[in-house]
Amino acid sequence: TVFLSLDGVYNQMNINTLKEPSGKYVIDKWQIHHLSSLRDLIEQAHSIDSRTATLMGDPAYGSDKISALPGTEVEINNINRILQGGRYTTQVFSKDKASEAVIKNVDNPTNLHIATHGYFIKDPDESTSSVYSVPLYNANENVLLRSGLLLEGVGNQSEDVSLEDANNGILTAFEVLALNLDDTDLVVLSACETGLGDILAGEGVYGLQRAFQVAGTNAVIMSLWKVEDKATQELMSLFYRELLSTNDKQSAFRSAQQQIKKKYQQPYYWGGFVLIGS
Repeated sequence: TVFLSLDGVYNQMNINTLKEPSGKYVIDKWQIHHLSSLRDLIEQAHSIDSRTATLMGDPAYGSDKISALPGTEVEINNINRILQGGRYTTQVFSKDKASEAVIKNVDNPTNLHIATHGYFIKDPDESTSSVYSVPLYNANENVLLRSGLLLEGVGNQSEDVSLEDANNGILTAFEVLALNLDDTDLVVLSACETGLGDILAGEGVYGLQRAFQVAGTNAVIMSLWKVEDKATQELMSLFYRELLSTNDKQSAFRSAQQQIKKKYQQPYYWGGFVLIGS
């Protein structure tokens, strides 16, 4: 078992996808535990006995400039069936119900799964930068406004809406800090790249990952790149089945990735997600 606390550019790679000259990947030989900091080694995760889950996917964005994600609705419906079979109490939100207001009102679900687009602004220019017509006021001063998740209605906003507005369809990392997740065991950010303008894939998830952990969750699963829909659906279904069986996030996630790896050998399909935390 190897514990890693990564920094800088290394946050953008999945160590499990590195290959030896023999052809074996790191995931074949090692159990990698990603930590936000080495302090996590001595800080024990809080124990959670409840079984509740909030699942969100395929938001109605309200603009054809933002690609719809129908596969994410299939994803959360599959997960819902699996968790209900494990005696979880679940809530499922999609289309016009997949809103920022719903996320802000979550009350310590054991698992929170959000499948949508994420965004990251690397170098905001206050005079020109915006996220789908929502201007980035104060983004230079507050780095937590530079990353977030796109939810219901974001494409319908008028130009006088800002990131500070309560329900503008964009959940920023700054807003995540105020979520009630002290008794949440796992947050899964099944977030895809947007591919528009200065909005970059992957990088923004790091701000979100840290924000969700500060909000209280034990662990976060996040994507490093835009992953293939079918493989992602299969990976997530396998992960939750393994989780119900083992009650161990790390081993369940590794097992799910290894099973997907047998079917889709290239790391693009199985290595797009990492689990950080305990």
